[in-house]
Amino acid sequence: MFATFLVGLREGLEAVLVVSILVAFLVKTDQRRYLPHVWGGVVVAVLLSIGAGAALQYGSTKLSFTGQERFEAITSVLAVVFVTWMIFWMRVAAKRIAGHLREQLSEAIGMGPFAVVLIAFLAVVREGLETALILYAMADFADDPAASLGAAGGGILVAVAIGFGLYHGAVRVNLTRFFTWTGVLLIFVAAGLLKYGVHDFQEAGDLPGLDRTAFDLSGVLTPGTWYAEILSGMFNLTPTPTVVETAAWAAYLVPVLILFLLPRRAPAPQPDRTPAAASEPSE
Repeated sequence: MFATFLVGLREGLEAVLVVSILVAFLVKTDQRRYLPHVWGGVVVAVLLSIGAGAALQYGSTKLSFTGQERFEAITSVLAVVFVTWMIFWMRVAAKRIAGHLREQLSEAIGMGPFAVVLIAFLAVVREGLETALILYAMADFADDPAASLGAAGGGILVAVAIGFGLYHGAVRVNLTRFFTWTGVLLIFVAAGLLKYGVHDFQEAGDLPGLDRTAFDLSGVLTPGTWYAEILSGMFNLTPTPTVVETAAWAAYLVPVLILFLLPRRAPAPQPDRTPAAASEPSE
């Protein structure tokens, strides 16, 4: 539940920050008449994301056992790709995303209301579709999928509350530090997803070694204990993992974690020719 809460919080806050930048730009430039178009694009993006999640769940139930295992494996690998891309993209783009969005919205206003709807839709739907895919993959190995999805919804609600507080100046959050720490945790989550996906490929017969275990922690990770549930739910740490899935877990986790934590070079300052937006959250 904590892992899905973290995903909901992280993805939700990214989407909320994007929307707050668009809204603040319209308020600052006295173009409030376009606010309904922004909210319209946001609503369509949210509905499409929910529909995508429902389609994934419905489609997987119509498959055979082997087909379902293979489908879940593919979605797990795709979720790992999206999580990895998300954390590295935000690490690089966080400093310039506000100016980029304001420039895009300024151009969209000149093109007409539909373009404004499209900008808001595209800005949010990426986060929504990522969230739907990641949560579907994570719900597969959750003991209680409903509680897992409920925790993700809680994370999204917390993200909305934080975003509202940031917009109105009632909350101050070091977003750079927030995205760094959540990024580290999500790398561990993604490694667990990859491990789960590899195991599903083995279950489907696409990869060998299903009967070769790397180690046995059954005497330590007692099923039903609180620590076993946390390690299993957060990192997909199982008592008897196979050699192949353990190798995949380590091959992903170590290099990606090192690359993410490497110091970044400060980018050259870029002049922002668009009007500054008042009350935007500091990035």
